[in-house]
Amino acid sequence: MKGIRDKIKIIYIYIYIVSDHELSFVQPASCGRREAIIGFGFCIGLVDNVSALAETSSCEFSVSPSGLAFCDKVVGYGPAAVKGQLIKAHYVGKLENGKVFDSSYNRGKPLTFRIGVGEVIKGWDQGIIGSDGVPAMLTGGKRTLKIPPELAYGDRGAGCKGGSCLIPPASVLLFDIEFIGKA
Repeated sequence: MKGIRDKIKIIYIYIYIVSDHELSFVQPASCGRREAIIGFGFCIGLVDNVSALAETSSCEFSVSPSGLAFCDKVVGYGPAAVKGQLIKAHYVGKLENGKVFDSSYNRGKPLTFRIGVGEVIKGWDQGIIGSDGVPAMLTGGKRTLKIPPELAYGDRGAGCKGGSCLIPPASVLLFDIEFIGKA
């Protein structure tokens, strides 16, 4: 019996329907040669391929009353962040023209900050802990935020030196955020 237990893994998989064409898997799954997971028969390779497809496919944004737009690429599986909590997140920040202005991936280290207390721009606080019609991100989730200037750097821009700004004034910003979890 011990040998069988060593070879059989009971894996739970939760499926969130993103659209008619996409599935987002929120917990890792694996299966042996003949085992089927919840009757679907997905094995790790197929699950990875479908997850990658959901993550790289185009996203349909939902827009909140404040103008913050969001699109979940991968719905998380763990707890949501709580206001004031120290969390970790990886991100890529881009201008609307696609120019990357910052990336934690390039530094090889996620950003650690307190959420909901103004340590990051308002669009991040709202887009991660949720408010104004935006659901909270769950640990392990990946979301794209389209942040209007009022919830980012406004008319002042950021990284300005000698008449040039890394983030020009009144810029709409795009952030691909991966919520890793509490720090």
